[in-house]
Amino acid sequence: MSELAPLPPLILISNDDGVDAPGIHALAAAAAQLGEVWVVAPDREQSARSHAFTMHEPLRVLRRAPQVFGVSGTPADSVYLGLHHVVPRLPALMLSGINRGQNVGDDTWYSGTVAAARECAFVGVPAIAVSLEAKPGVDDGARHWAAAARLAAEVGRRVLAQGAPGKLLNLNVPDVAFDQLPPIVVAPLGARHYSPLVAVHNDPRGRSYYWIGGSSSSFDDQPGSDGDWFHRGHPTLTALTIDMTDHAGTTALNGWLRGS
Repeated sequence: MSELAPLPPLILISNDDGVDAPGIHALAAAAAQLGEVWVVAPDREQSARSHAFTMHEPLRVLRRAPQVFGVSGTPADSVYLGLHHVVPRLPALMLSGINRGQNVGDDTWYSGTVAAARECAFVGVPAIAVSLEAKPGVDDGARHWAAAARLAAEVGRRVLAQGAPGKLLNLNVPDVAFDQLPPIVVAPLGARHYSPLVAVHNDPRGRSYYWIGGSSSSFDDQPGSDGDWFHRGHPTLTALTIDMTDHAGTTALNGWLRGS
């Protein structure tokens, strides 16, 4: 009896811009060279939802195409359902994105793209969050999605071949053609600041409603950070930690509690 051929690596893909976003289509196409691709993503845009779960209402999962599913929830919902219900086996790799707009510095706390990748990292699956620079005034059709997807696939191929130093990687790609991309720089997170905004309006019945969230205003001057290198035109790659413990601070707490 002949031995069965080994199964190809399963690649799970999600995002926070929605299952119809151009970035996820480009990423799925590039990932097809790495293995068997399954897409499980929100059925509409869910940007800046971070790691929120839908706990108090039902979720719907709609098959959009072979191995492509839209979920009526958040990025974390989508990946949870993908991992534990939709895909036939544990993924070898998870790719999240391609996000419309870079996720550098403090963005990683808010990002649904990063949270989708983190949900896979929680169960030991190596995951890469992928984001493409969003230049003002550039239409989606003119963005270099394929270039970012190709670079993400190259990083993913290396992860499949030799593992990754961390289970959760954050890749940011400038919006240029692939042959114009400088080398990837490995960099720590910087600090990105947003202008505070609370816009107050009145509905037709005279009741107030609010829009929050201002535009990006500045980076801290941190030479060598992801924001620094990205603004210089380099793709950046950062290993993110799941353990949020401040180890130095935790050690200091012992002395603090004892009053020393």
